[in-house]
Amino acid sequence: MVVMPAKPNTSSLRRYAFLLRLRPGAETAYDAAHQAVWPEMLDLLKGAGICEYSIYRRGLLLVLALRCQDFETTWGSIENDPVNLRWQAAMAPLFAEMDGLKSGERFPMMEEVFYLA
Repeated sequence: MVVMPAKPNTSSLRRYAFLLRLRPGAETAYDAAHQAVWPEMLDLLKGAGICEYSIYRRGLLLVLALRCQDFETTWGSIENDPVNLRWQAAMAPLFAEMDGLKSGERFPMMEEVFYLA
């Protein structure tokens, strides 16, 4: 019998969004990887309390949006997991450097200025 992690109480979750940029020519490989995300990576994300995770792409620009309790705590809980390390190593060659990171920022985080529920 497979035991699934309990669904998080979505009323206590916050929405987060951040930007990434692909290297020119990486679009097809990036899209293909995200059509077949490893089941163990999906399990890791869900187990960490991440839900409603979407990635939007326009050319080389990516907008990633998700919900979780606290982004830094959640990301910190998975960043050194072997599955995540393998996934990040596989994805790293596809990304271009992002300018404009604030001190201590992992990713260029977006500030929510409007939400219609």
